[in-house]
Amino acid sequence: MLQSLASNSCVRLIQSHKSTWYFVSLVLGYVLYLVFGAVVFSSVELPYEDLLRQELRTIKKQFLQENDCLSEDRLERFLKNALDASNYGVSILNNASDNWNWDFTSALFFASTVLSTTGYGHTAPLSSGGKAFCIIYSVIGIPFTLLFLTAVVQRIMVFSTRRPIMYFYRRCGVSKPLVAIVHATVLATMAVSCFFLIPAAIFSALEDNWNFLESFYFCFISLSTIGLGDYVPGEATNQKFRELYKVGITVYLILGLIVMLVVLETFCELQQLKQLRKIFYLKKDKPQDRLAILEHDHLSFTTVSNRATVYTEDKTQPFVSVPSLVSPNDDPMIQ
Repeated sequence: MLQSLASNSCVRLIQSHKSTWYFVSLVLGYVLYLVFGAVVFSSVELPYEDLLRQELRTIKKQFLQENDCLSEDRLERFLKNALDASNYGVSILNNASDNWNWDFTSALFFASTVLSTTGYGHTAPLSSGGKAFCIIYSVIGIPFTLLFLTAVVQRIMVFSTRRPIMYFYRRCGVSKPLVAIVHATVLATMAVSCFFLIPAAIFSALEDNWNFLESFYFCFISLSTIGLGDYVPGEATNQKFRELYKVGITVYLILGLIVMLVVLETFCELQQLKQLRKIFYLKKDKPQDRLAILEHDHLSFTTVSNRATVYTEDKTQPFVSVPSLVSPNDDPMIQ
């Protein structure tokens, strides 16, 4: 008897806090996914890092042996200064001296990466004034960009998602959730083709050292706003039409980000995903003040209804009782 009561109480406890248990499982799943990613990245990339370190040590040792007049300390200081400058996008190589990082088109590209929170990191402000302006510019510009993207996506969704779904739903007579799933799949396929596959082929043709995989990797890292900065187009030496190329990349990033948001919003409006999200959300409880207002309004409405009913009943009854006449002689005026 006690065991059955205890089991029933446990079942009631779990059912009453079902969303909490789902949320805890979601958090645990996210942590496990982070750990899984760390294990895979470490196992895949660590051997390549170790190999690169060994190659650099071999090259450095060979260089010092061929140049006896140069000490290791002076070489270390020189390499440190060169690497620090490279972190700010400045290279000391002769073939890279023609590319400026802060001409107008490069600055426009940098501003777009800042406002879209992509942030490749290949170029950074050098001066204190530039760093201070970057902070102020980002504080104002990032919310402004979110407002701009939200307004644009909201208008595009009407023509790209809602109206087509209603058109095919009324025209074909298929269930609306099925039409929404097919439409989202077609829209995602078109987005991947127009903003991943085709641009990857174009970048692999324009960039000398990029293959198709590296170009596709750049497109995904950019449009997902990850922005690692290991691949940045237009930074090659003797790049033809570099200014126009940078402007085109800026337009591509803005349009691609809008399309990605439209696709994500389309998938978020699917009925199946809405039901899945509700599992992890807290149920909205009505506040006590709202309940009190509703109860007060209900009582007031009940009181008014009762008064109106009584008034109607009283109105149906005559105010003065008039005796019914059987014959004309019964009328006192005639008498």
